[in-house]
Amino acid sequence: MLKWIRERFTQTTRRHVTSGQLANSFDRRAMVVGAMQGGLGVLLAARMTWIAVAENEHFKTLAESNRVNLSLIPPRRGLILDRNNQPLAANQQYYRVDLIPERVADIDETLGKLGQILRLTPSEMQDLKDKVEHSQGFQPVEISARLDHEQYDAISIRLPEMPGVLPQRGFARLYPTGPSVGHLVGYVGAASAEEYKKDRNPLLITPGYKLGKDGLEKRFEELLRGTPGARRTEVTASGRVVRDLEMREDVPGKPLKLTIDAGLQDYASRRIGPESAAVVVMDCYTGDLLCMASMPSFDPNSFSDGIGRIEWKMLSDDDHVPLRNKVLRGLFPPGSTVKPMVAMAFLEAGLDPAASVGCSGGLRVGNRVFHCWNRRGHGSVDMAKGIYQSCDVYFYHFAQKIGMEKIAAMARRLGLGQSFDLPVVGQSYGTVPDPAWKERKYNKPWAVFDTVNATIGQGYMLVNPLQQAVMAARIASGLEVQPRLIHDPNPPQFKSLGFSQEHLDFVHKAMSDVVNGPGTAGKARLPVENVLLAGKTGTAQVVGLNISSGKGGLWKHRDHGHFICFAPFDKPRYACAVVVQHGGGSGAAYPIARDVMTYLFDPAKAWEVLHGMEAGWGGTPQQRMAARFRAYESQYGTGAPKVGTDADVQQTAERVDAAGTPSQGIVNDATAPRPEVDLPQPASSPSPASSPAPGGGNPQ
Repeated sequence: MLKWIRERFTQTTRRHVTSGQLANSFDRRAMVVGAMQGGLGVLLAARMTWIAVAENEHFKTLAESNRVNLSLIPPRRGLILDRNNQPLAANQQYYRVDLIPERVADIDETLGKLGQILRLTPSEMQDLKDKVEHSQGFQPVEISARLDHEQYDAISIRLPEMPGVLPQRGFARLYPTGPSVGHLVGYVGAASAEEYKKDRNPLLITPGYKLGKDGLEKRFEELLRGTPGARRTEVTASGRVVRDLEMREDVPGKPLKLTIDAGLQDYASRRIGPESAAVVVMDCYTGDLLCMASMPSFDPNSFSDGIGRIEWKMLSDDDHVPLRNKVLRGLFPPGSTVKPMVAMAFLEAGLDPAASVGCSGGLRVGNRVFHCWNRRGHGSVDMAKGIYQSCDVYFYHFAQKIGMEKIAAMARRLGLGQSFDLPVVGQSYGTVPDPAWKERKYNKPWAVFDTVNATIGQGYMLVNPLQQAVMAARIASGLEVQPRLIHDPNPPQFKSLGFSQEHLDFVHKAMSDVVNGPGTAGKARLPVENVLLAGKTGTAQVVGLNISSGKGGLWKHRDHGHFICFAPFDKPRYACAVVVQHGGGSGAAYPIARDVMTYLFDPAKAWEVLHGMEAGWGGTPQQRMAARFRAYESQYGTGAPKVGTDADVQQTAERVDAAGTPSQGIVNDATAPRPEVDLPQPASSPSPASSPAPGGGNPQ
């Protein structure tokens, strides 16, 4: 290397360069450099001209966006109203705070500051961390939607040190009666990542926006959603709002008016008390559903705010299945509530209602004896007595003569096994068995015990409470009543079922005697002057007598209690069905029906009774849930399992539904009927013609 340098130096020193040559060389280089500089200047000038003129609007918009923030305003959801315009789901002004995880520098530090300002408990902090963990970076996470003004101001002041935190004022969904409408109305919640991927609507990731997740809120999402507003605000470099510049108001969603009576819905839900039950009330002539109560339920206010670990465990642990809508999804053997329907089939087939059979406590068929619920027997029993004393032997005997095909056809005609055109998320339809059904399902012939079981509402027969209410309404009116949930001032015109009025009058009188005569539900009489209730009790066996008597012991081994009814007896207007799951028999159902029907005619008297009961139960459903929540929080703290995503919640609800459907394995014997009353009835009772006047004596 050194050698090469020396050689180059020697050659340079040896070559003679004149002053002219040096001058020419400098001039050429100066020209090249000048040309390059001139070209660069032209390019810069052209670019500056392009930016200043052609892209003026673009960069003006960018500059403006640094100073002005444009955001969507979530629309207020449409109200869900009852038939009297009372809100079942409303909107409430609130202060809220959200978090955008992708804008947060230190998530743990930010959550710690928020927890301190909002005074969150350890379990609430754990729920908050779960929400952040499940969210996508762009997805807003609701920290709290129930801030007071002091908390809102405290967060607003500290915004510069908490990037990604968004306090704002808006509207939150409010369900005034809470769990009373949980299954009916459903709830709302923030859009999940999956929902946003399906519909790239920026509204779905707007802080504060919630969409329908279940029930009517989900079914009528498009109607209730509304149109978002927009707000332009001047902000600092850190994002703090300086002032509002312009605002376009949101357009609220359209209201949804139901046939439901809000007062009756709340009363029935509360009257169920600590039981697991369903109550359906409908208008016999319009089909309007006045009440669809399923309890226990969940509080949609909690679900809308984002249910936490403690409440989720509380609901999941409850063997009374608060996540199942028992009105539509609960399937139960109907017990003896089918006997008026079976009697209508007998009458249509030409059976003389005066035809009788002797009941000594059972009926021998071949070498077998099929028992009556009254082992002492009912003596001589005609059709009326078979209904009001619920004599199983009477129905065993004549059902074999009439045939199961005609009975099954009548059951379907009166609404059992049917699906109804209602705007609901799902229905379970149950089973009305007959010989053809059994042959299709099991490839086995129909047996005598199959008729025996179906005649008393056991065996393969399964119904939901809505179907039972429709059956009661059709028997009461003689019309093909169809239930409806959306209010329409124009009453529908239902066609006649073609029943003889004489047949209807006969069954109505026998059902009246169930309550007001020598029947099985004397305690169901209405405490309302000149209003008589007609009804029918039912007790459905869950396990065999070798396991439980059905009245006590383990809750899951107790019999289901049923009661269907209508009132007034002489001019039916309202029909009702009550099912008490594992209530121990019909004695748990008809007191609820009595009080619910009393509400329709004398609300003050009904409330007086309920307030006394709630004092013994520990308060209203909300108060009992709050007390249970505190107990769970004390026991589990942050150790309760996490809630999971929307999909996890949905899968859990589906498992609950599947677990609640009774098994329909092959039945190989007759079901031993349970007692229909708490006290034994006399072996012989007067016929309807000689029955005591309404309000007269009943052994109960």
